[in-house]
Amino acid sequence: MSTIFVPREVAPDETRVAATPETVKRLVKLGYAVTVEAGAGARSAIPDAEFAQAGATLAADGAEAWAKADVVLKVQPPTDDEVDRLREGAMLMSFVWSVQTPALARRLAARKASVVAMEAIPRISRAQKLDALSSQANLAGYKAVLLGANALKRIMPMLVTAAGTIKPARVVIMGAGVAGLQAIATAKRLGAIVEATDVRPAVKEQVESLGAKFIEPPQDAKSEGSGGYAKELTPEQLARQQQVVREHLVAADLVVTTALVPGRKAPLLVPADVVEAMKPGSVIVDLAASQGGNCALTEPGKTVEKHGVTILGELNAPALVPTDASAVYARNLLALLQDMTKKDAPGQVTVDLKDEVVDGALIIHQGEVRHAPTREAIEKLAAPVAG
Repeated sequence: MSTIFVPREVAPDETRVAATPETVKRLVKLGYAVTVEAGAGARSAIPDAEFAQAGATLAADGAEAWAKADVVLKVQPPTDDEVDRLREGAMLMSFVWSVQTPALARRLAARKASVVAMEAIPRISRAQKLDALSSQANLAGYKAVLLGANALKRIMPMLVTAAGTIKPARVVIMGAGVAGLQAIATAKRLGAIVEATDVRPAVKEQVESLGAKFIEPPQDAKSEGSGGYAKELTPEQLARQQQVVREHLVAADLVVTTALVPGRKAPLLVPADVVEAMKPGSVIVDLAASQGGNCALTEPGKTVEKHGVTILGELNAPALVPTDASAVYARNLLALLQDMTKKDAPGQVTVDLKDEVVDGALIIHQGEVRHAPTREAIEKLAAPVAG
């Protein structure tokens, strides 16, 4: 029987937890022993007693639990201290962002760890139940619109009053992926007039099915990469895309930007001169702030006012709704463990490299870095500086 450990997240702004009483109960049924660090669910409104009732052992000493764990479930990438606590040869399942943090990947490899990176889950149909990026982006899109509505100096819906009619707010959503589509749906439910733009023409039907108007990209600025992600545009294509969208942004009351390219700095979609031309009192919610931001004037982690426009650089929107964010993330991990637990070997994680999901997400196996982009990033880190 393997022991699964769920530690308390140590990042100051992280309120989520990698398991819930629901998933603990089901992991126990799969044959695992589950240990949860005391207080791990406190910021997600999950008391320790509920974990205990579900069959988990509560650990007051996190260091001891780390040392005994066969599998560790986390949300955020581990800190250096947490890597050092990880038992040699143990398995870690969490977001890792190894291409952006090669030093962390190298440290995990040195511990001879096996690492399943949740951001590396292949985006294929049968892996949808494991897709933590989508489950968290869905909630981020919802919360972004609420943050924007709260920051606006006007209401979202049309309102007919004895004193006259109040016009509905105009909202532009930039990027119609999972977060963008949920933002569209939420803004429409709040009664706004919604427009959306994306460089992938294939999303037009989805945008319009939610009641929004699709802002068509220029013919040479249409781009779709693998897995349904937008592909990075050339500077010339990006400039033409910005020109088409500019008039819509200038007329908007609320802009929500969601455009990300995996492993790259977020594309610049809202230049400084566009912000300057926007109406005073307008709001921009930049969900790409953690990767530099889609808006030129975004300050990651801060809410600022520039040229009369309020810009929210929220770094971790899912953590603002931690009860539901934890619930869906924990189910993603549960689904992964269910797939990796064979009926004839309950309570044991089986690594089947012939499984394309496992093969794609297992970036490090027993200390060997299997993920090519991560390996390249580590090699660059170790390469001597020229000159």
